Amino acid sequence: MPVASRAELERLLADDVPYGDLTTEALGIGAARGIMRFVARDPMVLALAEDAAAIIELAGCRVELLARTGDRLAPGSPILTAHGEAAALLKAWKVAQTLIEIWSGVATSTCAIVDAARAVSPDIAVACTRKTIPGTKPFAVAAVKAGGAVMHRLGLSETVLVFPEHRAFLEKVPLTEIVERLRRAAPEKRLVAEVTSFAAAVELAVAGFDVIQAEKFAPAEIATLVARMKAMSSVWNRPIVAAAGGINVGNVAAYAQAGADIVVTSSPYLAKPCDVQVRIALAEPGKHLMTEAA
Repeated sequence: MPVASRAELERLLADDVPYGDLTTEALGIGAARGIMRFVARDPMVLALAEDAAAIIELAGCRVELLARTGDRLAPGSPILTAHGEAAALLKAWKVAQTLIEIWSGVATSTCAIVDAARAVSPDIAVACTRKTIPGTKPFAVAAVKAGGAVMHRLGLSETVLVFPEHRAFLEKVPLTEIVERLRRAAPEKRLVAEVTSFAAAVELAVAGFDVIQAEKFAPAEIATLVARMKAMSSVWNRPIVAAAGGINVGNVAAYAQAGADIVVTSSPYLAKPCDVQVRIALAEPGKHLMTEAA
C-alpha cells in the first residue's frame, strides 16, 4: 500500500509535468503502446515501490509489482513492469524511478547500520532522527522501517526530550521539580534528556529521567556510562542509554559493543541513491525499439 495519499502522488506528477510532456507531444508518439521495466542495478533494500507503482497507475498505466518495500534485492532483480501508452509511461517514468532510487538508498544505508550493530549486539535498537528533508517525512519513515530501524522521534508532539537548550530557560529550577512537572503534564510518556557530559548524565539519571541520550560520547565513554547506570540499578531501574551524534555504519559496532541500548543516527538520510535501471520498449510484436534510461 502506498505511503503517500493520492493527492500527494498527483502533486509529485504535476511538479514534473505541469503542462504536458513537450518532447513526447512534439514527436507525436504519445498513443503508441509500450512496456516499461524497472530492475535493480545495485544490491539494495527496496523502498517506496508501492508509491512508485501508484504514480505510474495515476498516469494511466497498468502495473505489475514484482517486489515490495523491505525486500533485499540483488542486481538484476525485477521491481515492476508497466504497460500503457507512451505518453503515460514517459510521464511517470522519472518520478517513479527517482522515488525508488532515493528512498531505497536510505533503506539500504539504514539496513547496513542495523546489520553492523546487531552483529555485535543482537537486541540493540537503531533509531533514526527526525532530521529528514522537510516535506518528505512519510517517505523517510517508510524507508527507515524498510531498513529495519525505528524512528527516534516523529516530531515534537509525541515525545518528551529535554535538551540543554530547554534547560537554559530553567536555570533555577531543580531537576527533580522538572521531572515532576513533566510527569504531571505527560504521565504516559518516557522522559528523555540529552546530555553532553558524564556528570550531567548521572545528575539527570538521579533526578529520574528514563532515557539518557548521550550526545557525541566516544564508545569508551558510553561503556563507562552504561557501567555507572548498572551500578545504580540496585536503587532503581536504570535509565536506558542512547548513544547519539555522528553514528554511522563505520562506528556503530563500537557503540553496540560499548553497551548502548539504543543508537540514534541521521546518517541514512545522506545516503547515495540506489541505481534502478529502466527499460522502455514498443509493445507491438515484431518491434524492437528499446531505450534504456540511466
